[in-house]
Amino acid sequence: MAQDTLTARAGAAAHSLADDAMDRVRDLRSSAQDYANRGMSAVGDGAQVARDRLGRYANATGRYVTEEPVKTALIAAAVGAAIAAIVMVARSRRDRYYY
Repeated sequence: MAQDTLTARAGAAAHSLADDAMDRVRDLRSSAQDYANRGMSAVGDGAQVARDRLGRYANATGRYVTEEPVKTALIAAAVGAAIAAIVMVARSRRDRYYY
């Protein structure tokens, strides 16, 4: 009979420990899900801010091009020439190392 009581107590203790462990796992899962949701929300908010800023920059650029078309064309030509010069210098340096 004493053996049965010990077995019953051990079973109850094991059952209690298993219940506690399951509760903690649920809490951890819930916390992890909350963190993930907050992270996704923050990413979404950041993306929205970036879209808003990009839209404002695009509108400002469009207005500038409309107001100053000649100046805009000259700036674009200068930037294109600078990029072409950089590419040409990079190619000439690369070609020197192959010979």
